[in-house]
Amino acid sequence: MDDMAKSLPASMPPLPAPLADALTQAAPPMGKRERTRAQLIAAAIQVFAARGVGAATVQEIALVAGMTTSTVYNHFTTKDEVVQQVGLWLAQTLCRRISDSQRGIASGAERMAIGNRRYTWLAEQSPPWALLLLDVALAAPQLLEQVQQYALEDLRLGVKQGRFRIASEAAALNLINGTVMQAMHSVALGLAPPGHASAVAATVLRGLGMSYAAAAAVARRPLPPLDPQAPPAGNPRAPRKKAPRRSSSA
Repeated sequence: MDDMAKSLPASMPPLPAPLADALTQAAPPMGKRERTRAQLIAAAIQVFAARGVGAATVQEIALVAGMTTSTVYNHFTTKDEVVQQVGLWLAQTLCRRISDSQRGIASGAERMAIGNRRYTWLAEQSPPWALLLLDVALAAPQLLEQVQQYALEDLRLGVKQGRFRIASEAAALNLINGTVMQAMHSVALGLAPPGHASAVAATVLRGLGMSYAAAAAVARRPLPPLDPQAPPAGNPRAPRKKAPRRSSSA
């Protein structure tokens, strides 16, 4: 146990302030069981970030949380269940804040570009968090399923507005998700050139049927603020259904 303690992961670097706020906002009062689950999820994030989801163990999660392994199993049947809950937590907090920043944008194409750029922005601002998100997304299908609902709404809106022309929704979502995830990975590892986020967003828009000039113009528009107190950009639009989504930058 002492050897394991010596190799425990350090705390995760902080997220950009608006996203950190989304994760620390006051939650409804929780009972003891809910508080314990929240502590275990926080500990799992530390371990997954340091070890990777595949190499992490329940014993390490328990040690970081200051609890016993049996306590972990009292709340989660398997490590896979821990991974799924971490994925849902990320989707319901981090991704929702990014999506909420687009609430006043009426253009499906612009919403798509903002989403793509914000996720790349996250990779620029906090590489460890971006890499954690990617790792969990591969292991927790629920995260991708929830995130994909936001992309699908924007995709359908762009098609309805005549900005996108696609062969199928499934193929378009593969294009969006695959391109943005690879861009996040490249940026987080320091392998992407300056301006990569806007270039990636423009490339996705081109793949969805927009002209080069139109795609480039939309991809270069200023990003709306992430501050939840800031007024929404553009024309107000009806609130979207509650389901988290992916996003990127600049």
